Amino acid sequence: MEFCRTLCARLGVPLTIRPVRVERDGEGLEAAARHARMAALAAQPADVVVLAHHADDQAETVLYRLFRGAGLRGAGAMREFEGRDGAPSLLRPMLALSRAEIEAWARREGLAWVEDASNRSADFDRNYIRHELIAGIRRRFPAATERLAAAAEQFREGDALLDRLAAIDWLRLGGGAVAASCARLAEIDGAGLCNLLRWRIHRLGHRSPARPRLREAARQLVEVPSERPLRIALGETELCRYRCEFWLQPALAAAPAESPWHGETPVDWAGGAIQFSHRIGIGLSPRALGGRLTISVRRDGDRLRTRGGGPLRDFKSLAQQTGVPPWIRTRLPVLRVDGAPCWAAELGIEASAACAADELGLVPRWQAPAGVLTRLRVVP
Repeated sequence: MEFCRTLCARLGVPLTIRPVRVERDGEGLEAAARHARMAALAAQPADVVVLAHHADDQAETVLYRLFRGAGLRGAGAMREFEGRDGAPSLLRPMLALSRAEIEAWARREGLAWVEDASNRSADFDRNYIRHELIAGIRRRFPAATERLAAAAEQFREGDALLDRLAAIDWLRLGGGAVAASCARLAEIDGAGLCNLLRWRIHRLGHRSPARPRLREAARQLVEVPSERPLRIALGETELCRYRCEFWLQPALAAAPAESPWHGETPVDWAGGAIQFSHRIGIGLSPRALGGRLTISVRRDGDRLRTRGGGPLRDFKSLAQQTGVPPWIRTRLPVLRVDGAPCWAAELGIEASAACAADELGLVPRWQAPAGVLTRLRVVP
């Protein structure tokens, strides 16, 4: 750290030192440290972050990921340029150069550098690959680093072709921005369906589950009768099917316990947020909100009359009518006055609590977590 401070001060280059907290969360120390480091870089106010990875790093990454059972995407290792939504893009301009080439240039230019002592420890997997495996392989195959880097490029090309195939299959199934129809699933073989699911998971920015888990999910999607709702956990993602539509979405968070509401907005709810606004002639009448206000999930016996003169209907019937999947129904926030529901997300407001045309009404709205489908837009 002192070396960086001294060098940047001498060159007049701004320097930011960002301490990170490494939390394993079920990962190894190397992976956890890498995620913490990348998260810190992603938070920087920049368009592009330039990294110093070189061809030897690429070769190590290929072997490391293959040993961990990676597919084409993982074996493709690092890309020279990676655009990322909501975070600086990553640029690796030295990825085609070997460590020996970079060191030779640095010596010719009279540059100084420091070596991280931890890089010499063979206790870490990547260091073991670098010092033990690749060093041994090079004695028999001197061009091993270049060959592995070239293989990574071929893996990336293969992965890109599989992505294009998945996009074609998605369109064949009538897929839109979120969901696709189950009607023609039998036309796609098992490998193709796994590829399609994997593609949708990656588009959410999540990691794929182990291959056996993905194959089992694909099997259930095809073989479980289509009239049955289906929801399968796939790690960070879940596969959902309802009314012959299927989609992938981020794993759902649980709804919180019942809590009083005192007018604050937004209110965190099940990974999303409830927003409250005011509009003339729309929403809940102030006259109907004079009691104790709470927010909770649905309860047995809850009913709403969503239109004047209409019948009182239980939440299950309303959810079926509006196309709300069963697993969302248990998470819908319900605003209550003295325990009685006056609004339920996706279902509507109690007609007797609605404001008049000239009143300033309270309009609640639950914004579900990004990527989560709370209702089918077109109900069969």
